[in-house]
Amino acid sequence: MAVTPVVPQTITVHLARPHTPAEDVTVPFTDYIKNVASNEIYPTWPESAIRANVLAQITFALNRVYTEYYRSRGYDFDITNNTSIDQNYVYGGEVYDNISRIVDEIFNNYIVRTGSVEPLYAQFCDGYTTFCSGLSQWGTVTLAKQGMTPIEILRYYYGDDISLVFNAPVGGNTESYPGAALRRGSFGDDVLTIKRELNRIGKNYPAIPKVNANSGVYDLETEDAVRAFQQIFNLDVDGVVGKATWYKIKQIFGGVKKLSEITSEGLQLSEVEKKYTREMQIGDRGVDVEALQYYLAFLGYFYPELPPIPITGYFGTLTRDAVFTFQNNYGLPVTGVVDANLFMLIEQAYRGAVEELPPSYQSAIGEPYPGRFIVEGDRGESVRIIQRYLNVVAQSEPSVPSVTVDGVFGPRTKNAVIAFQRLLEIEQNGAVGPAEWAELVIRGNNL
Repeated sequence: MAVTPVVPQTITVHLARPHTPAEDVTVPFTDYIKNVASNEIYPTWPESAIRANVLAQITFALNRVYTEYYRSRGYDFDITNNTSIDQNYVYGGEVYDNISRIVDEIFNNYIVRTGSVEPLYAQFCDGYTTFCSGLSQWGTVTLAKQGMTPIEILRYYYGDDISLVFNAPVGGNTESYPGAALRRGSFGDDVLTIKRELNRIGKNYPAIPKVNANSGVYDLETEDAVRAFQQIFNLDVDGVVGKATWYKIKQIFGGVKKLSEITSEGLQLSEVEKKYTREMQIGDRGVDVEALQYYLAFLGYFYPELPPIPITGYFGTLTRDAVFTFQNNYGLPVTGVVDANLFMLIEQAYRGAVEELPPSYQSAIGEPYPGRFIVEGDRGESVRIIQRYLNVVAQSEPSVPSVTVDGVFGPRTKNAVIAFQRLLEIEQNGAVGPAEWAELVIRGNNL
């Protein structure tokens, strides 16, 4: 599910009921709406009635796309042409000129419930042979002849608490699944989304334990919540959010929120907004800059075109020049600014370099970060390294407790990590990411 709705450039239509074998056709979104409108209503109707109907049709289609109603159920299409559940699309059908003109003007406008961000499930029926709790197509004609504007007509049917979004951005219609499974140690906005949705689902299914949705780290409690979800919905219980689990969460979340019903609970912006999107540029300071420098400095040992940079936590000209070089080598716009996507690319390049290292490798900046967040429940050499460095830091920082170096990331190690994060004045989630790792190595080697 996208963070905020984007009008897709194309939409894929199944030319039958969902379970019926039939052709799937992918057509421009504007062509789809023009076709639907030309087959659902009459071009001779008053323009206010036509506009109200077209807005409902646009919004209904966007709701199907945005909630991934069909894709979350395992289908490879966005909507069907079956009029009992979707809209009347006739492949190759005639389009009327005045309807085409109106669609071109308003195709990226849609209806929302005030306070919500998702396109309304704008149910409609003809109001002559079929009736529903949404818009009456023939009824719009009567209201338009009475002088009502399109928004007045829509509020008559959908309630006074709706409004229109104008000139929404147009983008690609891509699946929300991030492309790689999320598991313990994963990090980012996709993890944050899964946590939020599991917490909401948990209100209806109390067996799913509540997780900390303020942190984007896939930790042990997230794994436990995913396992509980998988157990309830007969999925493989592995604690990993692969594609099947991802879309099952989407499906159940949409169901409990009633996102595809006219009585939708609605999505607040705070429920879908991205968190890890801060840009870094010249003049910035902090452990996130330090993590960036750590990656670039490490990559510099293998890519001589990258200028050497010190790990200072300050984004100066040397760091900017290294970013310039990285962007240039990857064919990216050379801006010197590091957003979330660029940071991810740099991190991926780092991970690739680490995977090719011989086991005995030791760089001038210390043991290489393992390329994933180390969290409670983990075991192994990476945990031992963390524990050893925590103990070195604890010798000069009384607020950081010492721990047993046993390679087991238990509650005591987590508490020590939280104390270290508090010392650094960063998010205290008890997980060791690149910023914590770099600072531990630097402090541990310099004390």
